[in-house]
Amino acid sequence: MKNTYKIYQIDSFSDRKFFGNPAGVVYKADGLEEADMQRIARELNNSETAFIFLSDSDEYDVHVRFFTPLKEVPICGHATIAAHYVIALENNFKEKTCIKQKTGAGILPVEIEPIENNTYNIIMTQGKVEFGDIIDGKNLDRLVSALGIDNDDLITEAPVQIVSTGHSKVMIGIKDYKQLHNLRPDMKELNELSRIINCNGYFVFSFDSDEKDILLKGRMFAPAIGIDEDPVTGNANGPVGAYIVKYKLAEFGDDNFKFSAKQGISIGREGTINVNVNIENGEPVKVQVSGTATVVFKTEIEL
Repeated sequence: MKNTYKIYQIDSFSDRKFFGNPAGVVYKADGLEEADMQRIARELNNSETAFIFLSDSDEYDVHVRFFTPLKEVPICGHATIAAHYVIALENNFKEKTCIKQKTGAGILPVEIEPIENNTYNIIMTQGKVEFGDIIDGKNLDRLVSALGIDNDDLITEAPVQIVSTGHSKVMIGIKDYKQLHNLRPDMKELNELSRIINCNGYFVFSFDSDEKDILLKGRMFAPAIGIDEDPVTGNANGPVGAYIVKYKLAEFGDDNFKFSAKQGISIGREGTINVNVNIENGEPVKVQVSGTATVVFKTEIEL
């Protein structure tokens, strides 16, 4: 007997279709095998597709799994926004609602806030803040060469470092936005380097912003998991908030740091992401990312 599954295409971190970061969402995915999920993710060919399962525990409300076209990943920021936007639409939420989602990065809360025009703001609490290896020596030389830049182009106040709030990324700050916009990385080289440093994503960002309300602009490359360039990345902009606090790269208060960032401009998919970092004793302890979304299309599939 075949089952029917409802599938959405959602653009996250934008209220305009064809902007922001596209994600597939399969609502009520119970009954799908892992091979089915991988095939659906490959067919939709978004950077990630989220599969929403019913809870079988009092500890969480939904179980969400995330697949790129090539493999399952523990968590994804923009696909989390997309998944909970679909949950809000399907359940016609009229009041602020908090949902606990089980993910590969643990059980994490997501807040859904109704806003004007019958849409929603989704606030995702990310996983534990972890600072990993600093990329230096031959690996740093290899990285900057793959990006087509020089060491002198890097911001000098902080090292190139792996940072995670659930799914690690390499933080690479550069001085000039024009250079950021014009990057044409060697994807094969980045792919090979990922195996050496054990990190699949490279977030290149710049504080060289000409917009008053935008602290930084960035680009994220992850060819090792089938994503040459990801338009707007929750799991990059969240960690960069923690990174900024650790190395005091911007002004912020004693217990909180809020900012907005833009990504996707260089590939015609501009989106805005809001980041909130809680600080204790000068260290980042909790990171949230938030934004809205919009439906591009929805359909059904029989399997």
